[in-house]
Amino acid sequence: MAIDYHHLKARNFAPVHQQYTVRDSMLYALSLGLGNDPLDTTALPYVYEGKDGNRLITLPSQAVVLGYPGFWAREPDTGIDWVKLLHGEQRMRLHKPLPPAADVVGYNHITHLTDKGDGKGAIMVTERRLETAEGELLATVQQVSFLRGDGGFSQAGGGQPSDAPLPALQPVPEDRAPDFTDTQAIRPEAALLYRLSGDYNPLHADPVVAKAAGFERPILHGLASYGLVTHALLRQCASGDATRFRALDIRFTSPVFPGETLVTEIWRVAGSSTQYQVRARVLERDKVVLSHGFAELA
Repeated sequence: MAIDYHHLKARNFAPVHQQYTVRDSMLYALSLGLGNDPLDTTALPYVYEGKDGNRLITLPSQAVVLGYPGFWAREPDTGIDWVKLLHGEQRMRLHKPLPPAADVVGYNHITHLTDKGDGKGAIMVTERRLETAEGELLATVQQVSFLRGDGGFSQAGGGQPSDAPLPALQPVPEDRAPDFTDTQAIRPEAALLYRLSGDYNPLHADPVVAKAAGFERPILHGLASYGLVTHALLRQCASGDATRFRALDIRFTSPVFPGETLVTEIWRVAGSSTQYQVRARVLERDKVVLSHGFAELA
């Protein structure tokens, strides 16, 4: 069953109502390594509610796990060859700082279906508006998926169109060293902790499943790597101030394994004091795992 452009673009997603607590926010931060150093007081406001009498702070990237509709692409009516689906990019803009606890609603819809051609796959963009229960917009999240098995749908007859893709993300400068470099050790049990935020794919927990998928061991969630880069940006460019975070768009290029070391490289965008280009690599394998990153801070 081939994908149907009109059917997918018109797909009705029920609003996803979610209540999260301060415990959920602390667990999310802990899964990304905040608190690994018991003497790092800059991390305490994310994982400990009693720091100097202040309220808990929420990592901005937590927005990507809220209001998520689940892995709906595997439902038969989509026509998507879901086994060949890859999470290619993640884009997010935060409109207000995330509260440490809230009732939120995720409104999801498909905004782009781009046909790359028969045998070349297709690109699908799913957008989520994350709002408070009162209707205040918190974040706009875009997940860019590469449908490796679904190219050629616009060439198969029936008059199916193909959307223009999102503006392409740009590679980092290769002609100069990064302005900031951040190194983070990823705990061996990081994926087991991160999955408690809602992504229970056994690929990240079960060695048998990981091996069947072609990996030597369970891999870290791509969105966990995204969260690590978010924290690196805050640490290096915003003095840890989460309220300054505005946006992060990035491409996933290779898996990360728990227990490795992530090195985030950050370049200032010429002529701007708030925009940055970003990539991340695994130190042990000298492998770029996230690339074409663009970040914006206040």
